[in-house]
Amino acid sequence: MRDFLERLPKVELHLHIEGSLEPELMFALAERNGVALSYASVEEVRAAYDFSDLQSFLDLYYQGMSVLRTAEDFFELAMDYFRRAHAEGVVHVELHFDPQAHRVRGVELSVVMEGLSLARRRAERELGLSTALIMAFLRDRPAEEAMTLLEEAAPYWEMLDAVGLDSAERGNPPEKFVEVFERAARLGIARVAHAGEEGPPDYIRGALDRLGVCRIDHGVRCLEDPALVARLRDERMVLTVCPLSNVRLRVVERLADHPLPRLLAEGLNVTLNSDDPAYFGGGMLDNFLACHQAFGWDRATFRTLAGNAIEAAFMGEARRAELRERLEACD
Repeated sequence: MRDFLERLPKVELHLHIEGSLEPELMFALAERNGVALSYASVEEVRAAYDFSDLQSFLDLYYQGMSVLRTAEDFFELAMDYFRRAHAEGVVHVELHFDPQAHRVRGVELSVVMEGLSLARRRAERELGLSTALIMAFLRDRPAEEAMTLLEEAAPYWEMLDAVGLDSAERGNPPEKFVEVFERAARLGIARVAHAGEEGPPDYIRGALDRLGVCRIDHGVRCLEDPALVARLRDERMVLTVCPLSNVRLRVVERLADHPLPRLLAEGLNVTLNSDDPAYFGGGMLDNFLACHQAFGWDRATFRTLAGNAIEAAFMGEARRAELRERLEACD
Protein backbone atom coordinates (compact mmCIF):
# COMPACT_ATOMS: atom_id res chain seq x y z
CA MET A 1 0.00 0.00 0.00
CA ARG A 2 2.83 2.43 0.71
CA ASP A 3 4.21 1.90 -2.78
CA PHE A 4 0.75 2.47 -4.27
CA LEU A 5 0.17 5.64 -2.22
CA GLU A 6 3.57 7.01 -3.24
CA ARG A 7 2.72 6.45 -6.91
CA LEU A 8 -0.82 7.79 -6.59
CA PRO A 9 -0.93 11.27 -8.23
CA LYS A 10 -1.87 13.41 -5.26
CA VAL A 11 -3.27 16.93 -5.46
CA GLU A 12 -3.00 19.14 -2.38
CA LEU A 13 -5.71 21.77 -2.03
CA HIS A 14 -5.07 22.88 1.57
CA LEU A 15 -1.47 23.82 2.27
CA HIS A 16 -0.23 26.89 4.15
CA ILE A 17 3.20 27.54 2.73
CA GLU A 18 4.36 29.23 5.94
CA GLY A 19 3.34 26.05 7.75
CA SER A 20 5.79 24.03 5.65
CA LEU A 21 8.76 25.75 7.35
CA GLU A 22 10.85 22.93 8.79
CA PRO A 23 12.91 23.73 11.93
CA GLU A 24 16.19 23.22 10.06
CA LEU A 25 15.32 25.89 7.49
CA MET A 26 13.88 28.09 10.24
CA PHE A 27 17.22 28.14 12.02
CA ALA A 28 19.17 28.68 8.79
CA LEU A 29 17.05 31.68 7.82
CA ALA A 30 17.15 33.05 11.38
CA GLU A 31 20.95 33.03 11.27
CA ARG A 32 21.07 34.60 7.81
CA ASN A 33 18.63 37.36 8.75
CA GLY A 34 19.83 37.97 12.30
CA VAL A 35 16.53 36.90 13.88
CA ALA A 36 16.60 35.71 17.49
CA LEU A 37 14.43 32.66 18.12
CA SER A 38 13.02 31.56 21.47
CA TYR A 39 14.37 28.07 20.92
CA ALA A 40 17.97 26.95 21.27
CA SER A 41 17.86 24.00 18.88
CA VAL A 42 15.88 22.13 16.25
CA GLU A 43 15.01 19.53 18.89
CA GLU A 44 13.63 22.19 21.21
CA VAL A 45 11.38 23.51 18.45
CA ARG A 46 10.04 20.05 17.66
CA ALA A 47 9.38 19.48 21.36
CA ALA A 48 7.13 22.55 21.29
CA TYR A 49 4.84 20.88 18.72
CA ASP A 50 2.53 19.54 21.42
CA PHE A 51 -0.42 21.81 20.77
CA SER A 52 -3.53 22.03 22.93
CA ASP A 53 -5.65 23.79 20.31
CA LEU A 54 -5.51 25.98 17.21
CA GLN A 55 -4.39 29.08 19.09
CA SER A 56 -1.42 27.34 20.72
CA PHE A 57 -0.28 26.32 17.26
CA LEU A 58 -0.77 29.80 15.83
CA ASP A 59 1.44 31.28 18.54
CA LEU A 60 4.37 29.14 17.37
CA TYR A 61 3.42 29.45 13.70
CA TYR A 62 3.67 33.25 13.72
CA GLN A 63 6.92 33.14 15.67
CA GLY A 64 8.40 30.72 13.15
CA MET A 65 7.52 32.84 10.14
CA SER A 66 9.39 35.80 11.66
CA VAL A 67 12.53 34.47 9.94
CA LEU A 68 10.99 35.13 6.50
CA ARG A 69 12.27 38.53 5.41
CA THR A 70 13.38 38.52 1.75
CA ALA A 71 12.15 37.21 -1.59
CA GLU A 72 14.97 34.67 -1.41
CA ASP A 73 13.57 33.40 1.91
CA PHE A 74 10.11 32.83 0.41
CA PHE A 75 11.65 31.18 -2.63
CA GLU A 76 13.63 28.76 -0.45
CA LEU A 77 10.60 28.09 1.75
CA ALA A 78 8.42 27.14 -1.20
CA MET A 79 11.07 25.16 -3.07
CA ASP A 80 11.91 23.19 0.07
CA TYR A 81 8.28 22.08 0.27
CA PHE A 82 7.84 21.53 -3.46
CA ARG A 83 10.80 19.14 -3.52
CA ARG A 84 9.48 17.17 -0.54
CA ALA A 85 5.97 17.03 -2.00
CA HIS A 86 7.26 15.92 -5.40
CA ALA A 87 9.23 13.12 -3.77
CA GLU A 88 5.99 11.92 -2.15
CA GLY A 89 4.08 11.74 -5.43
CA VAL A 90 2.32 15.11 -5.20
CA VAL A 91 1.63 16.51 -8.67
CA HIS A 92 -0.19 19.76 -7.86
CA VAL A 93 -0.04 22.08 -4.84
CA GLU A 94 -2.35 24.98 -3.95
CA LEU A 95 -0.57 27.38 -1.61
CA HIS A 96 -2.37 29.48 0.94
CA PHE A 97 -0.19 32.39 2.03
CA ASP A 98 -0.78 35.04 4.71
CA PRO A 99 0.38 38.52 3.60
CA GLN A 100 -0.99 40.27 6.69
CA ALA A 101 1.25 38.21 8.96
CA HIS A 102 4.23 39.49 6.99
CA ARG A 103 3.05 43.07 6.59
CA VAL A 104 2.96 43.58 10.35
CA ARG A 105 6.67 42.74 10.30
CA GLY A 106 7.39 45.22 7.52
CA VAL A 107 7.59 42.63 4.72
CA GLU A 108 5.67 43.94 1.73
CA LEU A 109 3.39 41.88 -0.49
CA SER A 110 5.72 42.42 -3.46
CA VAL A 111 8.52 40.60 -1.60
CA VAL A 112 6.31 37.60 -0.86
CA MET A 113 4.97 37.44 -4.41
CA GLU A 114 8.42 37.69 -5.97
CA GLY A 115 9.76 34.75 -3.97
CA LEU A 116 6.70 32.53 -4.35
CA SER A 117 6.35 33.27 -8.06
CA LEU A 118 9.96 32.34 -8.75
CA ALA A 119 9.54 29.09 -6.82
CA ARG A 120 6.35 28.20 -8.66
CA ARG A 121 8.03 28.67 -12.04
CA ARG A 122 11.05 26.65 -10.94
CA ALA A 123 8.85 23.84 -9.59
CA GLU A 124 6.95 23.56 -12.86
CA ARG A 125 10.13 23.59 -14.95
CA GLU A 126 12.26 21.26 -12.83
CA LEU A 127 9.71 19.04 -11.06
CA GLY A 128 6.74 19.05 -13.42
CA LEU A 129 4.68 20.30 -10.47
CA SER A 130 1.71 22.55 -11.18
CA THR A 131 0.64 25.04 -8.51
CA ALA A 132 -2.10 27.52 -7.63
CA LEU A 133 -2.02 30.52 -5.31
CA ILE A 134 -4.58 31.41 -2.60
CA MET A 135 -4.16 34.73 -0.80
CA ALA A 136 -5.66 34.23 2.67
CA PHE A 137 -7.09 36.86 4.98
CA LEU A 138 -6.51 36.52 8.73
CA ARG A 139 -9.98 36.29 10.25
CA ASP A 140 -8.81 37.46 13.69
CA ARG A 141 -7.75 40.81 12.22
CA PRO A 142 -10.12 43.60 11.08
CA ALA A 143 -12.09 43.14 7.88
CA GLU A 144 -11.04 46.63 6.84
CA GLU A 145 -7.42 45.46 6.83
CA ALA A 146 -8.37 42.54 4.60
CA MET A 147 -10.09 44.90 2.16
CA THR A 148 -7.02 47.12 2.07
CA LEU A 149 -4.86 44.10 1.31
CA LEU A 150 -7.16 42.99 -1.50
CA GLU A 151 -6.98 46.43 -3.13
CA GLU A 152 -3.22 46.66 -2.70
CA ALA A 153 -2.93 43.27 -4.41
CA ALA A 154 -4.28 44.78 -7.65
CA PRO A 155 -1.00 44.20 -9.54
CA TYR A 156 -1.31 40.50 -8.70
CA TRP A 157 -5.04 39.85 -9.14
CA GLU A 158 -4.41 37.87 -12.32
CA MET A 159 -1.96 35.67 -10.43
CA LEU A 160 -4.41 34.78 -7.66
CA ASP A 161 -6.42 31.60 -8.18
CA ALA A 162 -8.51 32.35 -5.09
CA VAL A 163 -8.73 34.28 -1.86
CA GLY A 164 -9.25 32.45 1.42
CA LEU A 165 -10.00 32.93 5.08
CA ASP A 166 -7.86 31.35 7.81
CA SER A 167 -6.37 31.78 11.30
CA ALA A 168 -8.29 31.70 14.60
CA GLU A 169 -11.87 30.60 13.85
CA ARG A 170 -13.56 30.96 17.23
CA GLY A 171 -15.38 34.25 17.55
CA ASN A 172 -14.61 35.26 13.96
CA PRO A 173 -17.60 34.20 11.83
CA PRO A 174 -17.53 34.37 8.04
CA GLU A 175 -20.08 37.19 8.04
CA LYS A 176 -17.32 39.53 9.23
CA PHE A 177 -15.79 39.39 5.74
CA VAL A 178 -18.84 39.63 3.49
CA GLU A 179 -17.79 42.91 1.82
CA VAL A 180 -14.26 41.66 1.18
CA PHE A 181 -15.49 38.48 -0.46
CA GLU A 182 -18.12 40.36 -2.46
CA ARG A 183 -15.33 42.56 -3.80
CA ALA A 184 -13.29 39.48 -4.73
CA ALA A 185 -16.33 38.04 -6.50
CA ARG A 186 -16.73 41.22 -8.57
CA LEU A 187 -13.07 40.88 -9.53
CA GLY A 188 -13.70 37.35 -10.74
CA ILE A 189 -11.52 35.75 -8.05
CA ALA A 190 -12.66 32.42 -6.61
CA ARG A 191 -13.28 32.17 -2.86
CA VAL A 192 -12.55 29.48 -0.28
CA ALA A 193 -12.75 29.61 3.52
CA HIS A 194 -11.77 27.68 6.63
CA ALA A 195 -14.95 26.73 8.46
CA GLY A 196 -16.14 24.02 10.79
CA GLU A 197 -12.73 23.11 12.20
CA GLU A 198 -13.10 24.61 15.67
CA GLY A 199 -16.04 26.80 14.71
CA PRO A 200 -19.64 25.51 14.62
CA PRO A 201 -21.56 24.20 11.60
CA ASP A 202 -23.18 27.62 11.23
CA TYR A 203 -19.78 28.94 10.15
CA ILE A 204 -19.86 26.49 7.23
CA ARG A 205 -23.32 27.68 6.27
CA GLY A 206 -22.19 31.29 6.59
CA ALA A 207 -19.21 30.68 4.33
CA LEU A 208 -21.51 29.17 1.72
CA ASP A 209 -24.32 31.69 1.90
CA ARG A 210 -22.52 34.93 2.72
CA LEU A 211 -19.06 34.46 1.22
CA GLY A 212 -20.01 32.42 -1.85
CA VAL A 213 -17.16 29.95 -1.45
CA CYS A 214 -16.50 27.07 -3.83
CA ARG A 215 -14.65 25.00 -1.22
CA ILE A 216 -14.78 24.55 2.55
CA ASP A 217 -11.40 24.11 4.19
CA HIS A 218 -11.78 21.52 6.98
CA GLY A 219 -15.56 21.36 7.47
CA VAL A 220 -15.44 18.32 9.76
CA ARG A 221 -18.05 19.68 12.18
CA CYS A 222 -20.72 19.60 9.48
CA LEU A 223 -21.78 16.20 10.83
CA GLU A 224 -23.40 17.95 13.79
CA ASP A 225 -26.04 19.32 11.40
CA PRO A 226 -27.84 16.71 9.24
CA ALA A 227 -29.49 19.34 7.07
CA LEU A 228 -26.11 20.87 6.33
CA VAL A 229 -24.67 17.45 5.49
CA ALA A 230 -27.49 16.90 3.01
CA ARG A 231 -26.83 20.28 1.43
CA LEU A 232 -23.08 19.66 1.14
CA ARG A 233 -23.78 16.30 -0.47
CA ASP A 234 -26.35 17.68 -2.91
CA GLU A 235 -24.08 20.56 -3.93
CA ARG A 236 -20.98 18.34 -4.15
CA MET A 237 -19.23 20.95 -2.03
CA VAL A 238 -15.54 20.17 -1.62
CA LEU A 239 -14.21 19.62 1.90
CA THR A 240 -10.42 19.92 2.19
CA VAL A 241 -9.93 17.70 5.24
CA CYS A 242 -6.58 17.60 7.06
CA PRO A 243 -6.47 14.45 9.24
CA LEU A 244 -3.09 14.75 10.99
CA SER A 245 -3.72 18.45 11.58
CA ASN A 246 -7.01 17.63 13.28
CA VAL A 247 -5.22 15.24 15.63
CA ARG A 248 -2.40 17.66 16.46
CA LEU A 249 -4.86 20.49 17.18
CA ARG A 250 -7.10 18.28 19.32
CA VAL A 251 -10.09 18.49 17.01
CA VAL A 252 -10.03 14.73 17.64
CA GLU A 253 -7.91 12.88 20.17
CA ARG A 254 -6.87 10.02 17.88
CA LEU A 255 -7.03 9.53 14.16
CA ALA A 256 -9.16 6.45 14.78
CA ASP A 257 -11.79 8.85 16.21
CA HIS A 258 -11.76 11.10 13.13
CA PRO A 259 -15.08 11.64 11.34
CA LEU A 260 -13.54 10.93 7.92
CA PRO A 261 -15.22 7.51 7.55
CA ARG A 262 -18.57 9.10 8.38
CA LEU A 263 -17.95 11.92 5.91
CA LEU A 264 -17.33 9.36 3.19
CA ALA A 265 -20.33 7.26 4.25
CA GLU A 266 -22.50 10.37 3.89
CA GLY A 267 -21.34 10.71 0.30
CA LEU A 268 -19.50 13.99 0.83
CA ASN A 269 -16.89 15.35 -1.58
CA VAL A 270 -13.82 14.84 0.60
CA THR A 271 -10.15 15.44 -0.18
CA LEU A 272 -7.06 14.74 1.97
CA ASN A 273 -4.50 17.45 2.70
CA SER A 274 -1.60 18.24 5.02
CA ASP A 275 -2.46 21.82 6.15
CA ASP A 276 0.81 22.78 7.92
CA PRO A 277 3.05 19.75 7.36
CA ALA A 278 6.09 20.95 9.29
CA TYR A 279 4.00 21.28 12.45
CA PHE A 280 1.40 18.53 12.14
CA GLY A 281 3.31 15.33 11.58
CA GLY A 282 4.00 15.16 7.89
CA GLY A 283 3.01 15.87 4.32
CA MET A 284 0.55 14.31 1.94
CA LEU A 285 2.01 10.81 1.93
CA ASP A 286 2.03 10.69 5.73
CA ASN A 287 -1.63 11.74 5.81
CA PHE A 288 -2.61 9.10 3.25
CA LEU A 289 -0.64 6.39 5.06
CA ALA A 290 -2.08 7.37 8.43
CA CYS A 291 -5.61 7.07 7.04
CA HIS A 292 -4.84 3.63 5.62
CA GLN A 293 -3.53 2.51 9.01
CA ALA A 294 -6.43 4.02 10.95
CA PHE A 295 -9.33 3.11 8.67
CA GLY A 296 -8.06 0.24 6.53
CA TRP A 297 -9.16 1.98 3.33
CA ASP A 298 -8.50 0.14 0.07
CA ARG A 299 -7.01 1.41 -3.16
CA ALA A 300 -10.40 2.31 -4.61
CA THR A 301 -11.10 4.68 -1.72
CA PHE A 302 -7.78 6.46 -2.16
CA ARG A 303 -8.33 6.71 -5.91
CA THR A 304 -11.69 8.35 -5.21
CA LEU A 305 -10.12 10.84 -2.80
CA ALA A 306 -7.33 11.66 -5.26
CA GLY A 307 -9.89 12.05 -8.05
CA ASN A 308 -11.98 14.42 -5.94
CA ALA A 309 -8.96 16.69 -5.52
CA ILE A 310 -8.09 16.63 -9.22
CA GLU A 311 -11.63 17.69 -10.11
CA ALA A 312 -11.70 20.47 -7.49
CA ALA A 313 -8.27 21.96 -8.20
CA PHE A 314 -7.62 25.37 -9.69
CA MET A 315 -5.90 24.22 -12.88
CA GLY A 316 -6.33 24.31 -16.63
CA GLU A 317 -8.44 21.65 -18.28
CA ALA A 318 -5.48 20.22 -20.19
CA ARG A 319 -3.63 19.64 -16.93
CA ARG A 320 -6.75 18.18 -15.33
CA ALA A 321 -7.15 15.73 -18.22
CA GLU A 322 -3.48 14.74 -17.90
CA LEU A 323 -3.86 14.02 -14.18
CA ARG A 324 -7.07 12.07 -14.73
CA GLU A 325 -5.14 9.83 -17.11
CA ARG A 326 -2.30 9.40 -14.61
CA LEU A 327 -4.79 8.48 -11.91
CA GLU A 328 -6.52 5.97 -14.18
CA ALA A 329 -3.18 4.35 -14.98
CA CYS A 330 -2.13 4.06 -11.33
CA ASP A 331 -2.64 0.47 -10.15
